Amino acid sequence: MTIDLKDYESGTKFDGDYDESLKALQERLAHVHFKHIIHGSRSIIVCEGWDAAGKGGSIRRMTSEWDPRYFDVWPIGAPTKEEKDRHFLWRFWQKLPGSREIAVFDRSWYGRVLVERVEGFCTDADWKRGYDEINEFEAQQKDGGTNLVKLFFHVTQEEQDERFARRLDTPHKSWKITEEDFRNREKRGEYLDAMADMFKYTDTRWAPWQVIDGNDKKSARIAAMTHIADTLEAALPEELPELDPEILKQAKKAFGYKAKD
Repeated sequence: MTIDLKDYESGTKFDGDYDESLKALQERLAHVHFKHIIHGSRSIIVCEGWDAAGKGGSIRRMTSEWDPRYFDVWPIGAPTKEEKDRHFLWRFWQKLPGSREIAVFDRSWYGRVLVERVEGFCTDADWKRGYDEINEFEAQQKDGGTNLVKLFFHVTQEEQDERFARRLDTPHKSWKITEEDFRNREKRGEYLDAMADMFKYTDTRWAPWQVIDGNDKKSARIAAMTHIADTLEAALPEELPELDPEILKQAKKAFGYKAKD
């Protein structure tokens, strides 16, 4: 079924104790991460969406209880000269997770069919070919045993404008506003068209999109983190391995350890 962003604009306020729900989700995601490490799994989390839609805030809260040795957050900006000289996916291959790792992308390879398309940073042939290249790239990750979660954070123009204004009014956040934000704002219609095509051609069986209504920050964070927890829990084995007998032997010798019944 085609994704329509207008279906994700209610901005429904979070119903419940936000702090308690957030803490419970962070603990749940911590257990997911530990299991992820134990089983030697690999996962990719893609966070796309509008400027000021809440990607960064959700990522910070999602990863707050994770072991920093086993995850990376990759903020994706404009490609360097070296990256431009190669296929557009080359720079993302360099950042893919290894065994026991999670790679979180704050923007991603979807720049080819969004900003690069709208701003004319690539040819029409390049971005039109990009859909198949992206689908094949994601299929390769899945076929290779990597879990893949794709989130798109959506906000209305009115909500985005309010957030821009709040950033400008807050000295330690005003640096986040750039001329690029206003350039993108002026082309919202073109971006909506590009997003519609992106969903149409890349919402696949092996890598489906999950749109997050970002118009209420608390609801959006809970929804995004819940979807990630649900998806990774379903992908990981339920059982945990038995303790290594040699480790048990060493613990018994060192301090008289006895396993609990």
